[in-house]
Amino acid sequence: MRQTLALALCLIGAFALAWWNAQPPRALGSDAPVGVFSAGRAMVDDRVIAREPHPVGSKANAAVRDHLVHRMSALGLSPQVQRTDAIQRIPRAKEPLVVGAIVENVVGVLPGADRSAPALAIMAHYDSVPGSPGAADDAAGVSAGLEVMRILKARGTPARDVILLITDGEEAGLLGAVGFFRDQPLARHIGFVINMETRGGGGPVQMFQTGAENGEVIQLFAKSAVRPQSSSLAVFLYEHMPNDTDFTVSKAAGLTGLNYAFIGRQFDYHAATSTSDNLDQGSLQHMGDQILATAQDIAFRPSLPGKAANVVYANTFGSHVLIYPQIMGWPVLLLASALISVGVWRARAAGVFVASDVARGASAAIYLLVTAAAAFRLARHATGAGIGFFEQRLLLAQVTRWEIALALIGTGLAIYAANVAARGGSRFQAGGLALLAGAGCCAFGFDDLGLGLGVSGSVIALLAFGKPSGVAGAWTGALVTALTVAIAAQVLAAPTAFLIAWPLTVAGLAGAVSAMGSMRSTWVNLPLSALLGVTLGWVLGFGHGVFQGLDLVELLAVFTWLGGLMVWPLVQDEDRFPRLAGLGLLLAGFLVVALVRYLPPWTARHPQASFVSYRLDLDTGKASRVSLMARLDPWSKAVLTADGGAVHVAELPMTDHETGLAASAKPLAATGAALTLTPQSGGGFLLRIVPPVAAREFGLDIRSDTVVQATTVNGRPLKLFDKPGQWSRLRFSAMPEGFVIGFKPVGPGGLEARYSATAEAWPTGAVPLPPRDAKTMAFDVSDSTVVVGSKQFTW
Repeated sequence: MRQTLALALCLIGAFALAWWNAQPPRALGSDAPVGVFSAGRAMVDDRVIAREPHPVGSKANAAVRDHLVHRMSALGLSPQVQRTDAIQRIPRAKEPLVVGAIVENVVGVLPGADRSAPALAIMAHYDSVPGSPGAADDAAGVSAGLEVMRILKARGTPARDVILLITDGEEAGLLGAVGFFRDQPLARHIGFVINMETRGGGGPVQMFQTGAENGEVIQLFAKSAVRPQSSSLAVFLYEHMPNDTDFTVSKAAGLTGLNYAFIGRQFDYHAATSTSDNLDQGSLQHMGDQILATAQDIAFRPSLPGKAANVVYANTFGSHVLIYPQIMGWPVLLLASALISVGVWRARAAGVFVASDVARGASAAIYLLVTAAAAFRLARHATGAGIGFFEQRLLLAQVTRWEIALALIGTGLAIYAANVAARGGSRFQAGGLALLAGAGCCAFGFDDLGLGLGVSGSVIALLAFGKPSGVAGAWTGALVTALTVAIAAQVLAAPTAFLIAWPLTVAGLAGAVSAMGSMRSTWVNLPLSALLGVTLGWVLGFGHGVFQGLDLVELLAVFTWLGGLMVWPLVQDEDRFPRLAGLGLLLAGFLVVALVRYLPPWTARHPQASFVSYRLDLDTGKASRVSLMARLDPWSKAVLTADGGAVHVAELPMTDHETGLAASAKPLAATGAALTLTPQSGGGFLLRIVPPVAAREFGLDIRSDTVVQATTVNGRPLKLFDKPGQWSRLRFSAMPEGFVIGFKPVGPGGLEARYSATAEAWPTGAVPLPPRDAKTMAFDVSDSTVVVGSKQFTW
């Protein structure tokens, strides 16, 4: 009973601590003291900026630009608008991809005492995606920047210039930042960048990216951070992800700095529900508190932080950040090894350590890791939600319910694995459970990874769970697996090793004090429960971040495994109750998964996304009504079939989805794009493209059947053709006068071009769209007219 109580206290405390650490601070109202950041004051700007969707080049975006100029002028920042055509090739795209737009950045300067000193830039973007007011992404960053600048100015003349850089066209491909750091002379005056972004509508702010050689930058961050959430693991992972923000452009320009974002409430990301009323003002408060503290430190210090070797760091609790050089990861692992050795020595002295139990414990830990991965993968399949941005919205609409399901599954398996190792004799049950999870993954279509994980767990169970094992030896074996993985991480990716090394060290300390869990008196159990519960709460916080950031639930097995190391001595018992409790939690988790699948989550607050467009092919003269959603809601089905066509899967060139659901529609008159090819002296050509008048978004795919050299776009050198026969894609926004591609082929050949022009309005003459109910919303450029066509040229 003492063990059960200690386990319950440990789990309750850990989950409560993780929940508390995931909450943003209380928002301060507009009556807050003038010298502190106030989310209430910042919300005044947020409501103006996010009054309606305002993508780059739209009239609504021009109104936001004018508001920013007015606000910066009132702050005495002497704003200027930089208007330029920003064009760039996306470096990490699989095929040649060029994006461009005419952007209008708004730049203001708070003069410093030394105008020649490298300046601090506070950066955010003011454009939104089509269809979303963007109250979070990135009106929150812009409004926070304005409030921070107000406070900085009130505190006197800074040591250096502070530049407020509000970029345009971020959503179209980081284009405002590209135009600023490429063309604006002020860019060469900047020495440090603080960028603000969001990918959701709430949650605490995370600092997730720095410049290269960040040792001194992290020291500065840790000194000024307010309840920070950041780690070298987050920075390391982000550097290996395909995601980008405006900070990517400044970093490529050689600048260092800090990149911040909050990522909770991701249902609102790029959605019509990203309104000021739905924005978590506590998140805005946390953003402002963080940025103000860091910006004030940098603005008023005599010199900027220099470059120093990258460090290992992570937030612990409150405002504390633990930092050390990467090489110091080895002493941490040595300490963990020493503590485990002390625990083993004490257990041997007490006569409770059996060497053969170490292998069983290690096997149980590996079983937990692979079986949890299989179970999480099965749960993801069982939700019925497909993989992809649109498909995941079913889960984002009920994200708390979904996370509870995964937490129950993980907790149940952690308890079950440790108890099975203690009791033995359950190898067929444990093996069958793992195999069921793996085979279950294939019930939704063959899944080699899920099946492989399940089979691996089954084999481990059959080999390891035949005989009972004592807690001292089994826990030692489990910790040895963690030590092995931590050593590998220290060798291969030192910034990440702390995630395992720190909990391992705490577990080693607990093992040393309790003789590897064999001492079970109340005076040992309760402190052990508290120590391990606090550490487990810290681990769960990282698990929550991975859950929010990646739709890869298999990765949560790592945190289940780490959690298992924490609860192991409180679970491994000859009593059957923990095993039954583990199975009960596992079953409860899958019952919640059933609710996720079968209980519709759509409400007025979380409406179902719909995406429909009228598509006219000028080459064939045929028209269709199209949806990019994998499943049609009743409203979308009624729209697609309004002209009597049957819904079918259709190829959709010029879209990121390639295929979609479509039904034939009545063709209407429309004007296509004008493409003309003009020869130039020296064997070159100019291809001029003018979109239709109403089109705000324009896509062009082109390919040449011969080698092409010396390509330019609007006169700017830019590699466009990689090899003959390969499509190159151009995606432009807000360029009504069109653009010009210059190129020089090496010999005779031809050029094939296909285009799509999107006007954000339903076509006149088509059956009107019916009104949506409160539980259905338009998404992105839904309700638009798309005209596609093609043209071929030879020389």
